[in-house]
Order: sequence, then structure tokens, then C-alpha cells
Amino acid sequence: MSQESSSPTNQVRFVEITEGNAGQRVDNFLITTLKGAPKSLIYRIVRKGEVRVNKKRVKPEYKLQLNDLVRIPPVRLADRQEPAKIGTKLIDQLEAAVLYEDDDLIVVNKPSGIAVHGGSGISLGLIESFRQMRPQAKFLELVHRLDRDTSGCILLAKKRSALKLMHESLQKSRITKIYHAMVMGSWSERKKRIDAPLRKNELKSGERVVKVSADGKASLTAFKVLERFGRQATLIEARPITGRTHQIRVHCQFAGHPIVGDTKYNTDEMNDVMRSHGFNRLFLHAAELRFPLPSGGRKVIKAPLEISLQKAVNSFKSKNS
Repeated sequence: MSQESSSPTNQVRFVEITEGNAGQRVDNFLITTLKGAPKSLIYRIVRKGEVRVNKKRVKPEYKLQLNDLVRIPPVRLADRQEPAKIGTKLIDQLEAAVLYEDDDLIVVNKPSGIAVHGGSGISLGLIESFRQMRPQAKFLELVHRLDRDTSGCILLAKKRSALKLMHESLQKSRITKIYHAMVMGSWSERKKRIDAPLRKNELKSGERVVKVSADGKASLTAFKVLERFGRQATLIEARPITGRTHQIRVHCQFAGHPIVGDTKYNTDEMNDVMRSHGFNRLFLHAAELRFPLPSGGRKVIKAPLEISLQKAVNSFKSKNS
């Protein structure tokens, strides 16, 4: 962990960066250090130059180096409320969803409907739940994210060193994520890759919508047909080569085959039709994760579909056979 002079948040603090925080972005370091501080405050004090590293101004994306000295200005934080307590039912559900765990990592088959972290009216997300379930873990962070309605493999790091390795592995494409999705219509075998730039847009309501746009960020997804259900739907495999927000969902929509149950990028009419067949949620599932282990070697983890979704697939298959 970093070493800091003992002083409250209403005084200037100086923190020396040790191996535990080396390589971390300064904005993420501040979010962790100033627990309870809104992100808007974090970015404001960085932008105004109130946060200094080795007496110099830095940008939020600056990566901290070993022995850097970080100046943290006094900040006024609202009284923090006690976090919501995790219930026994959710504990049992999440413990049963653990697919792999060692001293460095946890892989969870995240249920659909559970957010990966709290905020925006959600008091308890996956990461907050596991921090309560693993009180002995001094460090526990998400390696990557999944949308709330997406189910399947998600990685949690139990050590800063493991988190750093996983982030480096993501950047160097050493982690493979394989998703299964049910899409509307008959997906063409020739449609193996979609290369379409994506741009995030925020509506007045605050809702985030992603669209294909020439001035967006480069986005590439590889696809493969797994099973056809007549002309009504296709089960596909999707491998995101890049990692943009809502990438698979928007690329499927762009291809003319929106994902079943997608309330943001599919039509209500199509979703109602599929709901009548038993599909009551977004059919996007992180089915497989391949990643290097900090202790050496590689691991392949597969996450089974939840029973209700598998039953819907079997029922739909019998009607279309």
C-alpha cells in the first residue's frame, strides 16, 4: 500500500507511492484514497492543479510511478452512510456463482440483473457484496465490467499486483472473452467480423446510448453462428477484439440483428414476441474467459447459462425444429 502522513481530509496530505499502487492511474488512486468523494470532485481538483505529483500538475490518466510523491488537497466529504448489508439469499446466490477462486483472483458467473458496482440508486453491487463476503480480503477490485443485464464470467482481483497483471493482459489481448447471444433473424455465415466505430452519447435524461459513428472509437467484434432457429432467431458467438461500452449490443443492432431482450437497442415489438417464448431478459452471456494466472499458466473458465434461459432455449428449439 502507499505510505502517507497521518492527517484528516481537511488538511493537505502527501502520499508516497509504493509497489502496491505503482502503475495505477492517478484518478483511480484518488477515488480509492478519498472514499466517498464524488468523481466530479476528483476530476475538479486534478484539473485545477490542486493534486500534484512530485510538485507538478498531472492529468487524470497519469500513471503513478514508484516513489512518486502525491499532494492531496483538503476536501470536504459528506458524512458517509453505512453500506447496505448483503442478505443471506444473495450471499447464497453469489457463492454458488463462484466458478474459480485462488489467492489472486475470483471468477463469478454474474447473474443477470445484478450491477457490478453500486451507484445511481443501486446501494449494493457485485463488488460491494464480495467485499462483505470476503472480509479477510484487504484488496478486492473489478478487473473489468459487465452491463447489469448481461450475465456470465467476470473477474475480480484480490491483490493489486493481480489487478495490474490483468489490466496489462487486457491491453495486450492476452485475455479472451467469448459471449453467447441470441439475435433476431437469420445471421449470415459470411458476417464474421463487424468493424464499426462507436461513440457514446448521453441523453438529457442522463441515459447513455452508444451509436455507430464515423468520429467514434475503432471497434471490432468477431462473430460465429452457433445455432439457427428458423428465420426467427440465431444463437451466435461474439468475441470483442476491442472493449467499447455496449459494443456487442450495438454491433448486432448495426448488422440488422439486435439481441433478444435488449430494451435499449431492440424494438418493444420484437422483445414482446420473444417474451412470449419465455425470453424475459437480455440474451447476452459471457460464456467463456481465457486468461493468464499470476502464479503461471493459463486458465479457461466456462459459465453455464442460467436454468430459466436454458429452458427457454430448449422450448424455442422444439417449436422451431
